[in-house]
Amino acid sequence: MVIASWRWWAGLVSASCLSSLPALAQIDPVKRDLLQVGYNAAFEGHAPLSAYAFYYRNQPDFLQTNLTLRLAVAPTYLDSELGIRGALGQLTDLGIGIAGGGFADSYNEIRQGKFLPQESFDGYGGEINVSLYHLFNPGYQIPLNGVLRGIAHYATYASLDETASNFRVPDPMGIFSVRTGLRWGGREPTLFPSLAMELSVWYQGEFRSEADRYGINLDRQIQPSSHLFWGEAFLAYTLPKWHHSFNITLAAGASVNADRFSAYRLGGFLPLVAEYPLSLPGYYYQELTAERFALLGANYTIPFDTHQRWNMTFTAATALVDYLPGFEQPGQWHSGVGGGVFYTSRTWRVMLDYGYGIDAIRSGGRGAHSIGLLLQLDLEPAREAFFQAEPPGRWRGFERILGVFGS
Repeated sequence: MVIASWRWWAGLVSASCLSSLPALAQIDPVKRDLLQVGYNAAFEGHAPLSAYAFYYRNQPDFLQTNLTLRLAVAPTYLDSELGIRGALGQLTDLGIGIAGGGFADSYNEIRQGKFLPQESFDGYGGEINVSLYHLFNPGYQIPLNGVLRGIAHYATYASLDETASNFRVPDPMGIFSVRTGLRWGGREPTLFPSLAMELSVWYQGEFRSEADRYGINLDRQIQPSSHLFWGEAFLAYTLPKWHHSFNITLAAGASVNADRFSAYRLGGFLPLVAEYPLSLPGYYYQELTAERFALLGANYTIPFDTHQRWNMTFTAATALVDYLPGFEQPGQWHSGVGGGVFYTSRTWRVMLDYGYGIDAIRSGGRGAHSIGLLLQLDLEPAREAFFQAEPPGRWRGFERILGVFGS
């Protein structure tokens, strides 16, 4: 069915963890031209589709030297921002963004390891946002940025074919959000950066035009306002002698007046699905719904060829969860482990992975298995490899194609 196909591509580009996937906490100064794909498949149960696919372009010096254009384009969704360096003084930049499209506000209900399509629905929306980025420590090697962002969002909702006939979807609503935070350091919007560090703290307030009720017999409430507080510490490093790479993430969050639309949702292993993904290998994407959480995750990568292109990678994560009312289950600790084969070159990063959710509830008890694919194609070096000049009369089509894959 056509609708199901579009939902597969677009459903996970929504603002469903903490922020929409491409939204960065400062203007990105580096030119980027990337294609990103991620997919998780569960072995047990009926899971919602877990995937993302988007083209990401960041273009400094757009039209003039103080402008940066950022675009993230999926088949039914667009996220864009025009950054203006020095708009409000030498150290304060301004960003103006537009985003929206089909299925961006869709919602999947998952309780105690069961996906409930009869209580799930599609959502469509659009927004405009304005951001201020202020650099507090010019000249320092690790930047400290402050962020203030206002977002005006409008969403409408529609039943799926599987939605129960007596389930009323929410009425259309406007949502005004304010986000502010401090970010020391940062990371590139790429798959498994080799060197990065970040310490950040954030607040986001969400204020809705409708304090609505929806669901079966109107048993679910949309709060008129919700408040989120979270922070993260992140380190990625490559050992220069052994060429082993690792990253460690410690994140925690709390909320006031959270509901299904604003609660934290943990699960799955899709590193670029959000600016702060709450990953638990082996679990369904967004399987756990929480008012508060603390999460520790780590990844270790070991090359097994002389060029460091082929690697083995190992992943583990554990989280302490305080559930949103209605989503409780026995036990508050959830852990997952995994591993895979990771290929990296100047052009490509590809990973095939396996995950085991140790504490995930399934029909056979505890424990769940999943497999995944992560892919990143850097189009700029791919173009260089493909269009290299050759002497007249020679065509090296196969060599050029192989150059794209091996460069």
